[in-house]
Amino acid sequence: MDRQIGSYGEGNDGALVIAFGAVHGNEQAGVQALERVFSLLNDRSRVERKNPFRGRLIGLLGNRQAYAAGVRFLEKDLNRLWTLDQLQRIRHTPQEALHGEDLEMLALFEAVHDAIAEIKPDTLVLLDLHTTSADGGVFCIPTDDKASLRLAKALHAPVILDLFEGVGGTLLRFGTDGHFQISGLPRQTIGAAFEAGRHEDPLSVNRSVAAILNCLRAAGCIEPDALIGGDDAILDRFSASLPKVTRLRHVHHIRPGDAFRMRPGYLNFQPVQKGEYLADDATGRVLSPQDGLILMPLYQAKGSDGFFIVEPYN
Repeated sequence: MDRQIGSYGEGNDGALVIAFGAVHGNEQAGVQALERVFSLLNDRSRVERKNPFRGRLIGLLGNRQAYAAGVRFLEKDLNRLWTLDQLQRIRHTPQEALHGEDLEMLALFEAVHDAIAEIKPDTLVLLDLHTTSADGGVFCIPTDDKASLRLAKALHAPVILDLFEGVGGTLLRFGTDGHFQISGLPRQTIGAAFEAGRHEDPLSVNRSVAAILNCLRAAGCIEPDALIGGDDAILDRFSASLPKVTRLRHVHHIRPGDAFRMRPGYLNFQPVQKGEYLADDATGRVLSPQDGLILMPLYQAKGSDGFFIVEPYN
C-alpha cells in the first residue's frame, strides 16, 4: 500500500491537516476510516453544496511494513522514536543501511516535509488515529498547548490531559514542538491523538471517521454542518457516559525482560483501587499505586506501557 492514503483540497486559504493511520501497524481502523473520508470528500456535490473545502487534508500510512505484517511494530515502537537525536542519527545513516522503524521514520518525516514545502501552510493540524487492545477505549489526547486542547475537545470524545508528559518520543509531540518547520512555516502546529476503541471492533472505523470529520470542522476546512451522518451519533453515544476530561496520574512502563502480563478483564475507564492486583511481571505482582481509572491495559504481545491510570479533572 502507498504511504499516502489520499489527498483532498487545493491547500489555499486554510490549514494543512495531516491524519496518520497505523503508526502502530496492527491498528488498522484509522487507515480504513481515512479511505472512507476521502470517498466522502470526493463526492464533491456533498462537500461543496454551500462552501468549498478550505485547506488540504492528507492521509498518511504510518508504519507500512508493520501494517503489511499486521503487527504493532517490527523492531521498535515507531511512536517512541520521534526525538531530534533519533532523527539526526537516521538522516546521517545511508538509506541502504536503514531498516524497520528507522526507515519508516525517515519516510514519514519526508512525506510531512514534502507536504509543508508544497503548501506552505500557516497552520498545520496533526491527527494521529489509534485503537487499543481493550474495550471501552474511546478518547483523545492533546499536546499541552491550548490550541491542541481546543482541537481535542472538538473531536467529541473524552480528553486525557498530561499523557504526553508520561510518554516520550511521540510523533505528535515532535510535530507540535515545531520540528517539522521549514523556513518558519507552519507558524503554528497543533495536534491530538484519537483512540477509537478496540482493534477488532468494526465501530472503531466509524468512530475514527467521525473524529476526522470533527477535526476538519474544527480546522475550518468544512462547514460545521457538512457531512453530518450516523458516525457522529455513534461517537456521541459512546462518549456520553464517560468523564469529559481526565488527567494522567501514573504510567507503568515496561522494560526489556519484564515479561509483563495484564490480568484479564480490565476495560478502559474501569475504576481501580490503590493496591489492586492488576498484572504480573518478572518481579511478581504489579499493584495499582493509587485509586483512579485504568486506561489502555495491555492485552497484546508488543507494547512499551502496561497500563495508565487517570483521574477525573475539572
